Amino acid sequence: MNFSIISDNLGIYFQGLNNTIQLVSISLVIGLVIAVPLSVIRCSKNYFFSTPVRAYIYFFRGTPLLVQMFLIYYGLGQFELLKSTFLWNYLKEAYFCALLAFALNTAAYTTEILRGGIEGTPYGEIEAAKSVGMSRIKMMIRIVLPSAFRRTLPAYSNEVIFMLHGSSLASVITIIDITGAARIVNSRYYTPYEAFLTAAVFYLVLTFIIVFLFKKLEYRWYAHLRRDHNV
Repeated sequence: MNFSIISDNLGIYFQGLNNTIQLVSISLVIGLVIAVPLSVIRCSKNYFFSTPVRAYIYFFRGTPLLVQMFLIYYGLGQFELLKSTFLWNYLKEAYFCALLAFALNTAAYTTEILRGGIEGTPYGEIEAAKSVGMSRIKMMIRIVLPSAFRRTLPAYSNEVIFMLHGSSLASVITIIDITGAARIVNSRYYTPYEAFLTAAVFYLVLTFIIVFLFKKLEYRWYAHLRRDHNV
């Protein structure tokens, strides 16, 4: 294994690391903002509101992320009407298209995760909120959603990791993320082992950090369940 190739190209990998962190973190924030209201609508018994959300979730969970990214990056360019709007200034950029695809994809998965948490809210908590005169909106904000976030934290941590790994597809549309950096190094030196093993190490470190942060968050949010909580 030629370590000099890795050391000489660390700058490219750190550039890819910066792009990966930006893409994943921004898309997760946007996806979560979209998912919260959609999860509430998804739980509605009114099919007029819930059906479009169901269709959105079904599409983005039922098709590969790579296909979604291609549809946005390559497919939207065939609509001349779109090209005449200000949106084309953003949609012609690979970075924005990848960000949009990632955000919409993770929003669909997060919506389903939160839906499970909302529907799993103990009925006693709902009754207690009603007994003190809470409105439906106040009950959702103060009782249901915080309780749902707490229950779905382990599942959401998996979604964050999946999103990190899925971000490697960004290199397909010319973005230099971690995988893109590995592909550049491999094309220069024809050393796939060194190039992609280094990328794997970067992903492993990021995954470890994510797991560590979520464990800390779980330790804080689940403090009331620990045996030593009242000690």
